[in-house]
Amino acid sequence: MDLEEAFQLVGEFGSYQKQMVLVLVLLQVYMACQSMLIVLIGAIPEYHIEQGDHSNHEELIKHVTFTEDVNSIVTEWFLLKQQSYKVSLAGSLFFAGVLIGNVFFGPLSDKIGRKPVFLTALFFEVVFGYATAFAPSYEVFALSRLLVGLMNGGMSLVCFVLTQEYVGKAYWAMTGTLTNMTFAVGIALFGALGYYIRPWRTLATAANSPGVLFFLLCVTLPESPRWLYSRGYTEKAEEVLQYIAVRNGNSNAAAKVKLRMCPGSVKTGNQGNNGPGFLDLFTHTVLRWRTVVLMYVWYSCSLVYYGLTMNASEDSGNRYFSVAMYGLVELPAYPLCIYFINKQWAGRRKTMASFLALAGLSCLCTMLVPVTAGALFNATSLALLGKLLVSAAFNIVYVYTTELYPTAVRNAGLGVCSMSCRVGGILAPFVPSMRELHTSMPFLVFCLSGISAGCLGLLLPETLNKPVTETLDELSSPAYHRIVETKTHLFEEDQSKTNHNQ
Repeated sequence: MDLEEAFQLVGEFGSYQKQMVLVLVLLQVYMACQSMLIVLIGAIPEYHIEQGDHSNHEELIKHVTFTEDVNSIVTEWFLLKQQSYKVSLAGSLFFAGVLIGNVFFGPLSDKIGRKPVFLTALFFEVVFGYATAFAPSYEVFALSRLLVGLMNGGMSLVCFVLTQEYVGKAYWAMTGTLTNMTFAVGIALFGALGYYIRPWRTLATAANSPGVLFFLLCVTLPESPRWLYSRGYTEKAEEVLQYIAVRNGNSNAAAKVKLRMCPGSVKTGNQGNNGPGFLDLFTHTVLRWRTVVLMYVWYSCSLVYYGLTMNASEDSGNRYFSVAMYGLVELPAYPLCIYFINKQWAGRRKTMASFLALAGLSCLCTMLVPVTAGALFNATSLALLGKLLVSAAFNIVYVYTTELYPTAVRNAGLGVCSMSCRVGGILAPFVPSMRELHTSMPFLVFCLSGISAGCLGLLLPETLNKPVTETLDELSSPAYHRIVETKTHLFEEDQSKTNHNQ
C-alpha cells in the first residue's frame, strides 16, 4: 500500500495524532511571544530632558527623567536620541535571523530529518531566550535576539510541516489553520502577559519559560513517517505508522501496514548528497514555475499584511491593548479559510486568489474613502478589512504550499517562500515614505501587489482532494498522474454519494 492508504488504515487523525498536533499547535503561543517580545520590552516611555550638555551619551543620561513608569531596555540602557535606533535594530536583527533560519533549516530538515532539526532549534531558542532575559549589555541582548530569530525561523517551519505530516492529507487544512490561528491568539496573550508583568527582564523570562515545557513534550514525538518514506526508509516509516496505530487504539491495523518502496526515493545509506535538495526547486521543470509564483505570492502577502498593520494600528490606545488587538483582528479570517478551502467549487487556489484580490481592492477603496472619526464605513475600517482578508490569504498559502511541494523538498520550498515573505516584511515599513510622491501611492502599491499576486496564484494547480506527492519523480510521472485522476474521480463519487445520503 502507499502512504495515504496506510494513514487511512492506522487513522488519519486518531487520538494520538491529536495529542501530537495539540503540542505543536500550542507551541505557536511560545513562538508568538518571542516574535512580539521587542514590542513591549523595547517600549519607549515618556521622558523629559533637562537643559544642558547632551553632546555625548554619558551627559545625556545625567539629564534624562522618565515621567512614565515603564521598565524596558530603553530605560535600562538609555536608548534615546542618537541611541534610539538600537531598539529598531534589535527587532530587525530578530527578523533577519528568522530569514536566515528559514533558508538554512528548511533544506537541512529535508536532508537529515524533521525531528533532529526541530528539537535542536527549539532547544537553542530557549537557551538564547534566557540569554536575552539576562543580557548584561545591549550588545549581548542584540546578539541574542539575532540567534533567537535564527532558531525561531527554522523551528517554526519544521513545526508547521510536522502538524501536516503526522496526519492524513484530509486534515492538512484544519491543522495548518489551527497552527496559524493559535499564533494570532499567542500575540493577544502576550499583550495580556505584558500588562501584568512590567519589568522587562521578568517579562522576557516569563515569555521564554514555556519553551522548556514544550521541549520536554516534543522530545517524545516520533520522526515524520512521510519524510522517512520519501527518503526510502520504508521499514522505519512502517514502524512509526504501527506505533501511531497502537497509540490510536488500532492494534489490528498495525500488523497490516506494509509500505511499498517509494519510487525514485533515496535508498537507505545513500541519503547524503544524492537526495533531492534546494537546487531542485529551480532546476526541476515542474517545481521551477511553482517556486517563482509562490515566492511572489508570499512576498505580496507579507508586504500587504505588514503595510496594512502599520496603517490600521494608528488609532490604537495603550500599547498592551494594541498588541492584543494586533492578534485578535486576524481571528475571523480563519473560520472563513476552513469553510472555503474545503469546498469543491472554491478549493485552495481560487480562495487564496480571491482573498488576495479582495485585499487589494480594499486598499483601492481606502484611497477613495476619507478618514472620518466615528463613521462605520471609513478608511480605517477598510484597512482593517484588508488586513483580515490578507490574513486569510496568508493562512491559505501556508497550507497550499505544503501541498504543492513533494515531501522530499517540502521544507526547502517553505524555506525559500518564507524568505520572500521576510523580504516583503522588511520592505513594508518603507512603502509609506512614497506619500511624498502622492498621498495615495502606498495604498496603490498594496492594491497592485494583492491583485497581481491573486492573478498569478490562479496559474498554480489545485490540490484539494489530490494525493500528496512524496518524491520528485512523481511530479513528472505519467503513471502517477493517471493514479491522481483515478483517486480524485473516486473521491468525488464518494463525496456525492455521502451528500446524497445526507
